[in-house]
Amino acid sequence: MMDVLLIGYGAIAQEVLKRIQPGEAANINSILVRANRVSEVRDTVSSRGIEVVSSLSELSAKPDLIAECAGHSGVREYGVEALRSGTDFLVISIGALADTELFAALTLAAKEAGSKLILAAGAVAGADALAAARVGGLNRVKYTSRKPPKAWKGTPAEDVANLDELTEEITLYQGSAAEAAKRYPQNANVAATIALAGVGFAKTEVRLVADPTRDGNLHQVRAEGAFGSVDIEILGNPLPDNPKTSTLAAHSVIAEIRRRAEPVEIGG
Repeated sequence: MMDVLLIGYGAIAQEVLKRIQPGEAANINSILVRANRVSEVRDTVSSRGIEVVSSLSELSAKPDLIAECAGHSGVREYGVEALRSGTDFLVISIGALADTELFAALTLAAKEAGSKLILAAGAVAGADALAAARVGGLNRVKYTSRKPPKAWKGTPAEDVANLDELTEEITLYQGSAAEAAKRYPQNANVAATIALAGVGFAKTEVRLVADPTRDGNLHQVRAEGAFGSVDIEILGNPLPDNPKTSTLAAHSVIAEIRRRAEPVEIGG
């Protein structure tokens, strides 16, 4: 049995908890949230006997895996501490790693403690193919994200266009993955995943589009290199409780937890 701590209790964490049920090889036995949410979350999950805390030091037992489901702040606040404790740390908010100092600190903590920083595939397929292609040399990687206007609410996109009155698609951002992850942290985790698997944040070309004709999130990747070329396209539905997040992103956390708990692994 692999004991798992979830950081956060938003839409992704709730989907993880719903899908990973008692009796599986992986067990969600603790959740870390802000102090002002402890009582609320504790009441919600009381039937499963899950421990709810507001800091890692409060845990009654050390987990085998810590899964971040809390956004960039969750990576910044708990990543280094988790890795230094010798516990593997699974990240879904990969855009946080555009902060080179944070990424370096996480990597160093993992190296010194013998733990692992694990990057979930998120809402896109093909990260493994990009990593393999990189071995022989990648020349170019382009990523385009097309989402409905509502998915861009509460972001700098509101300074670019009137999202409520769009009648045709508009490019909100075009540039490097590094800047995309900083400007649109809740929307650019896929860009960060592709960058880390491929040619890096500075060289990965990103285009973010608001498209009023779409209900779901369309992710398109084009990679070229010594291996040849590859085109990847995924049309994903957003989580009902969070239009900025693809359902596949939440399910990638679930798949990674199960992959590490089961005796047979595919990919990874």
